Amino acid sequence: MAFTQYLLIFCLVSYLKEGFAQNSTLASNTSERPAGCGQDVKFIYFTLCDLTAAWGIVIEAVTSLGILCTIVLGLIFVALAPSVSQDARKGTIALNLLFILGVLGLFGLVFAFIIAPNSTVCIFRRFLFGVLFAQCFACLVAHSVRLNYLALQNRGPGGCLVFLLAIGLFLVEAVINVEWLLITNVRQTIQDIEPFKNPCNITNQDFVTALVYVMFLIVASLVIPCPVLCGHYLQWKRHGRHIVSTACFSLMIWVAWIVMYLYGNERLGHSSWDDAVLAIALVSNAWVFVLFYIIPQVREMTRSGYRYEDDTLNILKRHSDTPHSIVMENRAFSMDNLDAAEPVNSRLEQDKPVSPYSNYTGLYPTLPLHPGEMETVSHIQVHLPRISMEPWRYHL
Repeated sequence: MAFTQYLLIFCLVSYLKEGFAQNSTLASNTSERPAGCGQDVKFIYFTLCDLTAAWGIVIEAVTSLGILCTIVLGLIFVALAPSVSQDARKGTIALNLLFILGVLGLFGLVFAFIIAPNSTVCIFRRFLFGVLFAQCFACLVAHSVRLNYLALQNRGPGGCLVFLLAIGLFLVEAVINVEWLLITNVRQTIQDIEPFKNPCNITNQDFVTALVYVMFLIVASLVIPCPVLCGHYLQWKRHGRHIVSTACFSLMIWVAWIVMYLYGNERLGHSSWDDAVLAIALVSNAWVFVLFYIIPQVREMTRSGYRYEDDTLNILKRHSDTPHSIVMENRAFSMDNLDAAEPVNSRLEQDKPVSPYSNYTGLYPTLPLHPGEMETVSHIQVHLPRISMEPWRYHL
């Protein structure tokens, strides 16, 4: 354990020294400054102000807007959190806050792919790219697991358990990235003759391979909430649709940037577009998280209450599946028996006025009945008795 800590400290100190050396060397060798950059701007920040390379300025503006929107939505979410009274809705407050922090980190990481790379910047790129995405998708997976219980029983695991599940899922990617940095940099730095190995010298295939676990989380966040869409509770169906739409758009973005990063730039002869592709993937996926998940979750917090099956079609379907009333069937059966046992002479008195309370049995729907008295007669209608203003017409 102590040896591992020594390796990490040695690696970080070496990277910082090399980064400062690269910055001083590049600053001394760059006499020409692009249009839009002042004299005090360092070389690694030229992309942020270069008017000839407009992609950096555009992505910077879109990212800044995303950071502002995420902060505002986070503050609104925190302000609305105390007003949530239902326990089933309280369970995802901490999870959604963790998700918002992950989205804010994704927007901030975009600037690391806009500026020029050095050893320190490349360490942050390689470590945080997978960890922040794993944090966001782990929250979606944990929320999906909880929704599967809520969609069936309107009860689910507690918020603390779901939060720990999300933490455990994204810590797996953190461990993978730490091991990747130790294996590819620290061990090779000690074994090689060269005193330092630049962490930016990795292939695109290695960078994508380190994100396999994140791809697994994306697929899981797309598949796990699908059974929620078949549940009985419409409010949890809405949550499931939000997660499915977010995961679907994220999957399309990941397929596009991976294909472009591995094959497209090389085929087009623009190997310098790698940083731009990764920056665009970060900002586009972060905006998908904001538009398709964070904003709907904030809107769900403003709803007054959750009801069961408030859709008219679902109500009709549930009533059509329920069996007929036992009291109705038993009442009809008893009336038939009385008619069959009635003497022939008494049937002549049917022309006389009859009390409206004569057929009232006094049974309530909750009274248990003997199984032998049950018979299916569903066409008999039950009318509530009415009080007549002419009591002399009653035949008691």
